[in-house]
Amino acid sequence: MPGKSGIEKLRNTQYFRRVDYYLIVPILLLTIIGIYVLNKVLSNGYAAYPGNLYRQAGAAVVGVIIATLLCIMDTQILRAFGWVVYAVALFLLVLVPIDGYDLTYMWGADSWLNLPVIGNFQPSELAKIGLTMAAADILERVHDKEISLLKGFGLLALTYGPPMLLILSQPDFGTAMVIVFSFICIFFVWGLKYRYFILAASAIIVIGVPFVWNFYLASYQKKRILSLVFEGTDPKSEYNLVQSKAAIASGGLSGNNTGIFVSVPVKESDFIFSAISEHLGFIGTTAVIILAFFFLCRCLFVASNASRAAYSYTIVGLAASFAFHYIENMGMSVGLLPITGIPLPFISLGGTAMLVNYIAFGIILNIAMEVRS
Repeated sequence: MPGKSGIEKLRNTQYFRRVDYYLIVPILLLTIIGIYVLNKVLSNGYAAYPGNLYRQAGAAVVGVIIATLLCIMDTQILRAFGWVVYAVALFLLVLVPIDGYDLTYMWGADSWLNLPVIGNFQPSELAKIGLTMAAADILERVHDKEISLLKGFGLLALTYGPPMLLILSQPDFGTAMVIVFSFICIFFVWGLKYRYFILAASAIIVIGVPFVWNFYLASYQKKRILSLVFEGTDPKSEYNLVQSKAAIASGGLSGNNTGIFVSVPVKESDFIFSAISEHLGFIGTTAVIILAFFFLCRCLFVASNASRAAYSYTIVGLAASFAFHYIENMGMSVGLLPITGIPLPFISLGGTAMLVNYIAFGIILNIAMEVRS
């Protein structure tokens, strides 16, 4: 019911009928599966257990609260909210290289801030939402002819340039790929013709790939890609993948009940999909894939019925970001895609990712309620 305040929405007896449970149920089930699997993983020799599990559960609860508050927010102020998120993310990204807090020795990138109360926070996660909503606003203005095509593209370049440079300088190539993929999907829905899309993709392959390979990727990243293409050439680089496959295979149909589990590096985060298979088997991994697929399909349904172009672009961009995470995380766990530090949304350990995922989810829910009003 556009134009009404959040309190009026809550007082409306039709409020709970307008909530899109086809979106809520898959996400809550994925979160529950994540907590269950993390409990199994973290209880098996992690020194910080159970504190890390409590923090994950707490982040999920706070995320649900944030999503609820965003859900009742007046849809008409989403434009302003998106630019606020963008500004906050950009400010935090500027602080990353100058705050003196560096986890490069541990994760290979300086991508985190140590914030009061919150603790470790990764601003690039928030930037994904801010950039998506900012791009949606600009492209809607171009679509409605409020601004010219040239001015719109100029604004997009100014909007994406600073955060992308800061993210790449960390370096966080995985998040940068997510942002680029999300933007391409928004641009495609906006009206990019197939021939231009093919031309741009060809240019990226011919020019961008050699540039990134020669001047950006570290040696260990190159080895990961080469070991994916030429299996067996570098056992050290392939160790994580070999262990992940072994863990997946050990799960069988309904999970490994022997009590002897495969050691997989970063099993609680990057390779959480292998842990799902190990503890819940083929049934568990299939359930996760179906739930994620259903959620993404529902997002596209909502986007196709949104009342404004900006709402459609926003949902498509956020859904594309989720899709990239699901596909890349699952793909790298089974050896179909290169290994990156891309977590599995709503499942992998990480308070920042959980909170940001629920912020994105709350925005999607807000628009879905507007569609159902």
